Formats: sequence, structure tokens, C-alpha cells
Amino acid sequence: MINERIEKLRSVMQSHHIDVYYVPTSDFHDSEYVNEYFRGRAYLSGFTGSAGVMVITKDKAIVWSDGRYYIQGENQVKGTCVDFYRQGDPNYLTPTAFIKQEIKENECLGFDGRVISSVLGESFQNAVIKKQVSIQYELDLLDEVWNERTSLPTEKVWVYDTKYNGKNMASKVSEVRSAMKKVNATHHVLTSLDDIAYVMNLRGNDVQSNPVFLSNVLVSEDTFILYIDDKKIDEQVKQYLDENKVIVKNYFEIYEDMKHFSENDCVLVDRARCNYSIVNNIPKHTRIYDTANPTTLMKAIKNEVEIQNTKIAHIKDGVAVTKFMYWLKTNIGNIEMDELSVDAYLTSLRAQQENYLGVSFSTIAGYNANAAMMHYSASEENYAVLKPEGMLLVDSGGQYLEGTTDITRTFGLGPVDKEWKKHFTLVLKGMIQLSKAKFLTGISGINLDILARQPLWEHGIDYKCGTGHGVGHLLNVHEGPQGIRWQKALGRKEDTPLMLGMNVTNEPGVYIQDSHGIRIENELVVVNDTNNSDGTFLKFETITFAPIDLDLIDVDYLDKATIDWLNCYHKEVYDKISPSLDVVEKEWLAQYTRAI
Repeated sequence: MINERIEKLRSVMQSHHIDVYYVPTSDFHDSEYVNEYFRGRAYLSGFTGSAGVMVITKDKAIVWSDGRYYIQGENQVKGTCVDFYRQGDPNYLTPTAFIKQEIKENECLGFDGRVISSVLGESFQNAVIKKQVSIQYELDLLDEVWNERTSLPTEKVWVYDTKYNGKNMASKVSEVRSAMKKVNATHHVLTSLDDIAYVMNLRGNDVQSNPVFLSNVLVSEDTFILYIDDKKIDEQVKQYLDENKVIVKNYFEIYEDMKHFSENDCVLVDRARCNYSIVNNIPKHTRIYDTANPTTLMKAIKNEVEIQNTKIAHIKDGVAVTKFMYWLKTNIGNIEMDELSVDAYLTSLRAQQENYLGVSFSTIAGYNANAAMMHYSASEENYAVLKPEGMLLVDSGGQYLEGTTDITRTFGLGPVDKEWKKHFTLVLKGMIQLSKAKFLTGISGINLDILARQPLWEHGIDYKCGTGHGVGHLLNVHEGPQGIRWQKALGRKEDTPLMLGMNVTNEPGVYIQDSHGIRIENELVVVNDTNNSDGTFLKFETITFAPIDLDLIDVDYLDKATIDWLNCYHKEVYDKISPSLDVVEKEWLAQYTRAI
């Protein structure tokens, strides 16, 4: 079936005189997760991971993805005409280098300019410019080969109350206009969905797990235009938009409107987050000021109302995860369990919490070797049955009116190999070292990443992903610009300093192919520590509360300071979570949060 789809696409490419076609995993807004309508790369390649790109030539079909998906990707394309390339591995060409190598003089490179960023599109241009290659960016060839393609979503938009987010739309728009004035921008094009939802205090349901809605925004000194399918707007939202002086236009009208700027205009746009077609439609005589959207930093620095509500969300989430751990530990071996059923049970526990809206991403429930695939996803065709032995990794989160959560716990289900316990304990030690960090203002996550990795590095172990990411407030579970990793990722601004009010996850891990995977994840908020002649010092406050499995700890690898932190943390877990448990669950929690 995959081979047939590729051949059909090649036939369509030939009819449009396109020699190389690029297919990303992206929507019109460079979103991390995308609606089913945009999952063309998965349709063509058979690789279902959330991240990856594909290039098709006359005789080759290559799909790339990062270290989270190496194992999954290689398995899923096996037996097809598609080859899997390891993104980030120096032994493999990058997509751009591959295109440059494969495309010949005077040939045509094709892509849908609406689903790649302006920066990426320009990098393609630069890569092939010496070969006199033409660029065709106005054709979506998927429409011609994907017969079962769904329609664009038409879910309703809703107003997100300021009692949960702490700042009204007028105040946020005023801040955006102030940022525009500082760089003498007459207009600001905003296309990233999380930024639009944030600045407008609106939420939607167009992207699975992310409460955002397909739309674009154009801001000037005195106008605010929202480009959206009007089927998404009910009377209540219409009234809200009228009150905030929002002009509503058709979703796709922005592409034409971009053509009408004058030579006196200056457009502020984040080319890394705005699609190639939109930026390419801005007249050459119009000045473009390329910088991060002002809202990126605004939403990354949570206000006090957001922080307090997020803490409430985490207590609710902690109750669900703790109840899940109790159920798992007391029932394993007595009832049938598999990766799908435990996912469903945990989701049902979250659904019992007030103001729960859904999961914040697809739960990763991986048993033993499956957990070695960082973003493993069980399916009806492929899942593991749990036994009273080994380990289960569960990475999950919830969306609540109060905020967004992301938590990972690795659970022992019975006898566990001594080496696995050693790995678990080293991960725990790194997680705690980072949690305890105190640092000067101006420090970024790149400076702190070694705290999480050092215990593993000392044993010659590493993990092929970042240590932490920001989390949105009832928005995307992965939010920039801040992050924690030892190396700046291309195109990301994770060298942004950690600032007061920012949140970030703390999730080191161990992933041993064909054996086991371990991850422990809490969410942290940056708070004040002290201010003296040496500067202003910040620290982290942990806001995730659920037991860390004591059954998997080998204390021989822990020092007293680390043990003391764990004991204090577990006391907090008991104090915050136990009021929501029944008597039997409380007794069990007391045992699993005991001092060691």
C-alpha cells in the first residue's frame, strides 16, 4: 500500500513537472501536533511518529525523524520502498543536503508553501540556487493522491475566562502594540496558533490535545484582524470579538491581504514561525522586521494567576496519577492489563477531576523494551501485555481549565533487574540535582542541563533528547522559548535565559534498545532565591506531586543530600494528595512516600 501511494505521488509530480517533492509534518502554522488533515507524511510513509519529514524523488523516498523515533521509524518503514534516515546522526544526510545532492540542473523542487516556515523555504532556495532550480510552492499534491483525506476542522471557539489566565485581551494587545512601536513596525503578522489563542484569550479544539484553533492575525496600530472560518464563531464569541474591536475575515484571505502593504510599511513577523507562502506574498518593497513574536515571551512568563491555577491543576493531576499507581501496584498479576488498558484507566481517573478537558498529549505507556522508544505509542495492532515483573513507563498529562500538566513516572511491576534499578536511581539523582539548582539571573537551560545528565554520564550513559521544555497555560504541552538541553537545537531559542515565572519540565531518562526505558518527570517554576552584591539568584519550585517508585531505588547510588530531598518531596506528596484519597489509598500512599 505504501509503495502504491509513493508511485501515485510520483505520477502526480510528473504531471506538474516537479522532480523533488518535500512533505513535512506540519500544518499552516508550524504547529508541533497537527490535525488529521495535515498528516500527509504519515499517510505516504507509514511512519506515524509525531515528528518527521519526507522527500520523494523519481527513484527514492526518504523519511527523517529525530532520536525519539529511531527505533519506531526503522520498524515502520521496513519492507516498503521508503528508507529511514536518522535526523541528527552525522552518518546521514540532512533533508536539505539530500535535496541539494539529488536535484539536478534546471529541475523543479516542489512543496506546499503553507506548511513550511519562511526560514526553511529560504534555506531550500539557497541550497539549490547554483543549479538554477525552480521552486513550485503553490501546489498541495496530497490533495491529488489522498482520497480519504479529511476536511479542515470546524470546531467552535470559546472564551477563556481571565479568572484562570489573569490578563484580559485588551492588555495583551496593548503590550503587543508597544513591542511593535519599539521596532517601528506598522503591522504584525501572527500565525502561530498558541500565540493567537494566548493573546485573544480564546481556545478551540482544532488540534488534538492542544486547545487551539486554525486562524491568523494581523495587528496594526488601530486594527486587529482575525482570519478564521466563521463557522467556528457562535454568538457569544461574536459578541466578545465585537467588544474587543476584532475584525473577522475569511481564514484564507490573509494570503491576498499580504500583497497590499506599501513601501512605507514595516511588518513584524517571526519568519521561523510563519509560513513561506505568507511571507513570500509580502511585497519586496515592504520592510520586514524578523524577530520572535512578542507574545512568545509574554506567554512563557506566567503571571501569578496562571501560576496559582497551574498548581491547582497539578494537584488534580497528581491525585489521578497516584490513584493510578495504587491501582497498578495492587492489581498487577491479579487482573489482565496491557499498555492500552492502563492508558484508558489513567485517562478515566483524570476525567473524574473537576474542570478536566482532555489529555495534553497522547499518553506514552511503554512496558519494558517498548519504553526504550521515547515517544512510543501502543496501538490496537501492536501493544504489550503487562506481567508482574519488569517496568512500565507512563508519560502523560491533562488539560484543565486551570492549566496544562505533563508528568512521567516509571513503575516497578515486580522483580526488576539490578542494572535497571541502577539506571532508575541514576535518573532520579539527575532529576533531583536539577530540581535543587540555584542560579544567577541570565542563566539558560543550556547551562543547567549537566546537572541532570552528570550521574548518567559518569556511567557512560546519555539520552538523545532534551531534559526539559516549557509548558503552556491551557495551551501546548511543549512551549518555548526556554528549555533545558546541553546543546542548542537548530532553529530554537533555548538559549533564552530562565526568567522569574517561567516553567519547565525536568525529565532525564535512560533508553536501552530492546531492553528497557526509564523517565522521571516533574514540572518546575522559576522563583526568586536571593539578591546580594553578587547578583540576583533564582531557583526552581517543584509543582508536580505524585510518588516516585521506591521499589526501583538502589540507595547505594544516592548520597544523603539526594535522599533528604526525596524524603522531603514525598512528605509534600502525601500532604497534598492524601486529602483526596480514601482510607485504603491513604494507607498505601503513606507506605510509598515513607522516608528512606
